[in-house]
Amino acid sequence: MKRQVCGFCVLLASGIVFAASAVAQEKRERADLVIAGGTVVTMDPERRILEDGAVAVKGDAILDVGTRAQIEAKYIAAKHIDAAGHLVLPGFINGHTHAPMTLLRGLKDDVTLDVWLKSYIFPAEAKNVTEDFVRWGTRLAAAEMIRGGVTTFADMYYFEDAIAEETKAAGMRGVLGETWIDFPVPDNKNEAQAAAYTEKFLKRWQGDPLIHAAVAPHSIYLCSQKTLHDVQALAQKYHAPILIHVAEIKKELDDSLAQNNATPIQYMNRIGLLGPDVIAAHCIWVDATDRKLLAEKGVGCVHNPSSNMMLASGVAPVIEERAAGIAVGLGTDGPAGSNNDLDLMEEMDLAAKLQKITKMDPRALGAKAVVEMATIEGAKAVHLEKEIGSLESGKKADLILINLNEPNAVPMYDVYSQLAYALKADDVDTVIVGGRLVMRDHKLLTLHEAEILARAREYGKKVEASLK
Repeated sequence: MKRQVCGFCVLLASGIVFAASAVAQEKRERADLVIAGGTVVTMDPERRILEDGAVAVKGDAILDVGTRAQIEAKYIAAKHIDAAGHLVLPGFINGHTHAPMTLLRGLKDDVTLDVWLKSYIFPAEAKNVTEDFVRWGTRLAAAEMIRGGVTTFADMYYFEDAIAEETKAAGMRGVLGETWIDFPVPDNKNEAQAAAYTEKFLKRWQGDPLIHAAVAPHSIYLCSQKTLHDVQALAQKYHAPILIHVAEIKKELDDSLAQNNATPIQYMNRIGLLGPDVIAAHCIWVDATDRKLLAEKGVGCVHNPSSNMMLASGVAPVIEERAAGIAVGLGTDGPAGSNNDLDLMEEMDLAAKLQKITKMDPRALGAKAVVEMATIEGAKAVHLEKEIGSLESGKKADLILINLNEPNAVPMYDVYSQLAYALKADDVDTVIVGGRLVMRDHKLLTLHEAEILARAREYGKKVEASLK
């Protein structure tokens, strides 16, 4: 005899299940975004790699990182991104560039740095660089960098206040330095103008969540000791970083030894310029004493392999610098003459191979090391390791998703090797900065790409005509 099921009982049981589910959901913490299902490469102190991992985000910060089961049991999110078939890792940090020089890309190649600067770039900048030029060049650079997974960049150029506005509008993070040189430049014709412009710039951006305003004396060979001291005083007044080219070419070393009776690093130390606020680009021609000073003073160094090879500047002793305790990041340098692109994944590949061939040792600088240089070590080099560079609770939610469903991405035996030697900038399909989506499925969300490309072509014609 079949037992009849009470309809009321069924309804009651369903209600209990529904209520229990509702209570369980109520117990979960609220997040704005959960990225789940991918291989999460944390770059945290333990260098955890989480298969079927997840990251919870609230506001502009990371709430939690764990397995998908852990995160989805603990958090309920307004938005969810399925990261299956992807690597999820911290956004890349381009530690040294000159972003608006995208509009001078390919202007003159295959010459020495000294000739390139004095015979081509400085004249072209004098005739063409305006605030409008800088804005469009920055937009072009931002589009290229976002497409390649760069979420933070350190910049040295002119009209840096306009660069800051465009960087923020693009949704990127920037350490942006107003350039000082001891001769007239496009935005400031003397040091008094440079000082007034820079102080206004530093005041304006203090406390901004994305923009870290900085001062950028070009180098010890284009800035007098007085200029360097004035820059330092301004930086200290506003607790701002100092960006500078250091020990980039042999001529710089030779001239410093002749004029200052010291290497560039030892000269900077003698005049009191070295310190934990300094971000030094290149650091090629440095000896053991220099490396000890850089480490003791907490200076961050940025290695630019493409630029150093293209200009035949030399090979930075990256292995020795890291062994000395110096934080060494990666940069592209400017996208004109000294590189011609802003692809940081290419820099990872080249950084490792350059050390290997120089040392004649395939073990010289490994894949894991160069991924560190693009992420957490890069963050240390620009003095932002408390905010960015790894996926950890409390840090800024700067993340990228790299598609593994491409021929060059499979099979994958080692995540770091895949990142350093196989994956390409084009494989980045989603970019998040401070919890905000700036690219999703290869579509830029904060920039009008077609308009940017059209204006860049127009500027190319103007620059070419100005030099005839």
